[in-house]
Amino acid sequence: MKFYGTAERAASDILAAFKAGNLPTALAPLFIRRKDDRPSTRWSWGNQLIAAIHGCLDARAFGQWLEVERAVRKGEKARAVILAPCTRKVEGPYGEERTAVYGFRGVCVFDVSQTDGAPLPQGVDDETAEFLRNLPLRAVAESWGLAIDAIDGKACKALGWYRHKQAIALGVKNLSTWAHELIHAADDRLGGLVERGQHWRSETVAELGGAILLCCLGLSLEADTGGAWDYISRYAKDAELEPITACMTVLKRTCDAVALILDTAEQLAGIKAETVDA
Repeated sequence: MKFYGTAERAASDILAAFKAGNLPTALAPLFIRRKDDRPSTRWSWGNQLIAAIHGCLDARAFGQWLEVERAVRKGEKARAVILAPCTRKVEGPYGEERTAVYGFRGVCVFDVSQTDGAPLPQGVDDETAEFLRNLPLRAVAESWGLAIDAIDGKACKALGWYRHKQAIALGVKNLSTWAHELIHAADDRLGGLVERGQHWRSETVAELGGAILLCCLGLSLEADTGGAWDYISRYAKDAELEPITACMTVLKRTCDAVALILDTAEQLAGIKAETVDA
């Protein structure tokens, strides 16, 4: 790959900094708070997690989509099944009426990408929308057919997530999180993202790769190498590995993902330049 050498040089600098220690850590990321009225924002954390795992940016039941003048396309299957409480009125100890939960029922929900109809109102505040519009290398993700959206990071207890070949969602205004998820996407396109769940290999690739990518773009502070080291160290400890060993084990896979993103960005820039010249 054309940019593999660039990624490798940046990786060497970061690994040297890892070994030296005393890495600076960026300020705590600012959580994104969505201001829309999606039903999912009022779900339990467990149900929000189910939706996130299945890559749902905005999930609703069949009837809820009709309420906002959108319809689930014919032939679409439910993206996820959440649990809704079954309730009934009971008499309290002092004769008052209370609502009691006596069980749960499964509710099929569909993602917005499975529906057609009226446009939905803007789901994020102007500042967040501006942040999403100006994400570096956003065009790369869009060229791969990925949707990009924000989630309520504090409510979801998630900084961000990547859904295989479908979407990236951010819960914080933080470029290192964006780069992390974009590396996941590149790793996936290269066939490397085969681990299930948050495995030390894929997470080390994403975190180290994100730092390398931002350094290649001249965004060394945003790369948050201190935070990356802490993140990788936690996964390495669980795998009973030294953090540097974990990084070296996946180094080629990591640099391949970075190079793919940079190569794609260059190709898109060339296409845009040709269009302008024409």
